[in-house]
Amino acid sequence: MKTFYLFSFLIIIFIGCKSANQPNTVLESSPVTEANDAWYQKDFHQDNVPGISLDKWYFQNKKKAKNKNIIVAVIDTQIDLNHEDLQGIIWKNLKEIPDNGIDDDHNGYIDDCNGWSFTGTKSGAYVVWNQYEYVRIVQEWGKLFKDKNESQIDPKDLYKYKEYQRALKTFEQKNKYYTNWLKSLRHAVSIYPVVKDTLKYFFPKENYTYKQLDSMYKKYKINDKKYRQMRDDNDKDLGALIYYMMVCLEVDEKTYDEVKDRETQLDSVVNKNLNVNYNERLSIGDNPSVLETGYGNNKVCNTVKGIRTIQDHNTMVSGIISANRNNNKGIKGITENVKIMPLNISPSGDENDKDIAMAIRYAVDNGAKIINMSFGKEFSMHKDWVSDAFKYAEDHNVLLVHSAGNSSQNVDENKSFPNDLNYDDSKEIFDNFINVGSTTQKLDKTFVSDFSNYGKQNVDLFAPGDEIYTTGAGNIYKTESGTSFSAPMVVGTAALIWSYYPKLTVKEVKQIILDSGTSYNMEVIIPGTTDKKIAFSELSKSGKVLNVYNAMQLAEKVIKLKK
Repeated sequence: MKTFYLFSFLIIIFIGCKSANQPNTVLESSPVTEANDAWYQKDFHQDNVPGISLDKWYFQNKKKAKNKNIIVAVIDTQIDLNHEDLQGIIWKNLKEIPDNGIDDDHNGYIDDCNGWSFTGTKSGAYVVWNQYEYVRIVQEWGKLFKDKNESQIDPKDLYKYKEYQRALKTFEQKNKYYTNWLKSLRHAVSIYPVVKDTLKYFFPKENYTYKQLDSMYKKYKINDKKYRQMRDDNDKDLGALIYYMMVCLEVDEKTYDEVKDRETQLDSVVNKNLNVNYNERLSIGDNPSVLETGYGNNKVCNTVKGIRTIQDHNTMVSGIISANRNNNKGIKGITENVKIMPLNISPSGDENDKDIAMAIRYAVDNGAKIINMSFGKEFSMHKDWVSDAFKYAEDHNVLLVHSAGNSSQNVDENKSFPNDLNYDDSKEIFDNFINVGSTTQKLDKTFVSDFSNYGKQNVDLFAPGDEIYTTGAGNIYKTESGTSFSAPMVVGTAALIWSYYPKLTVKEVKQIILDSGTSYNMEVIIPGTTDKKIAFSELSKSGKVLNVYNAMQLAEKVIKLKK
């Protein structure tokens, strides 16, 4: 996972100042104006909301599930096992005797009663900060390619060499970028008390608004300096002090503690995520160059005093899939016939390919039918390890569902990992992988989430991922956005299909999901642009949005044809 998502909206300021007889195609309409906590579960034709038609299926379904124990592995952060809406849905390894220090089921993992933390440490704690993958590549492949030109490279190493050059360029750009951002935060921390005290003279109750400060700034400014120049000159005139607080308010920093906390996090980004000499594997105690079992620990919900907790993301994802539908609390998950197997590999930074591969293999070996992977990165140092794990899952009829990413990029042109492509990323080679982009609840030109990645070849379909209300760590409920929350919608749908039609193959389930989606006949703004439009159908392979009702109907038809 990239640096904690709370950073996502801050960067710019600090650095630069259907019923059965209705068609399965929806035409553009006016935007939905009312938000709904579970808007994504609704049906367009019944509710005028472009959801996944889950409520419609539950309302009409009269059948009973044949398999009520579908295991879904969620490869992610840690999880809040104590959340009220996740009780009874966490996977239990019944072959393991809890806390006896013995690998009772001989699977290579001691006391793995609810899953495994591949980033757990030898001391019983957990890693919070991972290097970015491009930093690992610069560190490791630099030994082979540093200061060499392409003519000096053996043809068999050319792909690695080019990836090294791309990683080096990215590292240099990002290191400069984050270092400058950290400089801004350090300045903000140092100047904040002065700013606060100064403004208290004008606003004794400290109840000023951005609009009021903007008006004051225009009155008291003594020059037209940009933020960075003010910062570097350490300006302390009244106009500058007012502007510093405007910057804080614009990124929703209202207290000194908030500014200080973000400075602390950025310090770790620069000195850990981006540090070629930082090695998070030392505390884990494994050999990152060798695939092996048993490293890490069994604490998938771990709180250690003095260490930042990392349980939120998995909790949100798992709630979308299978939060209790019958307890009249919080939210209703997509399916109630699931057990969640939490597998931790995602500190802040980039996931390690070794952890991705071993988590997939663990999930397959321990009975998972579907694997949710709401994470991604720009580079992959050991893509072969991950591809081998994908093949292992495919051979065992296991579906992999991946979030397309939140970089507003065309992933046909910009590399994104993990993926289902061959070694040089030129050809799709697996039938058990679904890549999911994000849509909003607005049926207009902003239908595709502005953050969502897309790609006619490498994104399979879209699902709601904007303003999704779900479970959160600390026994709370919250609204978040991201393709991370689109993927579990597909996962929950696959689990629902298999719970009623267990004889379907993974290839059939994938095709059912893609073929049964809803088509939307309209143009949308291409993510990453302000006004460039394209037909929605051109942004993914299927050109559709997930539809549970249609998927379940199609699954029944496929089963009848098989018989």
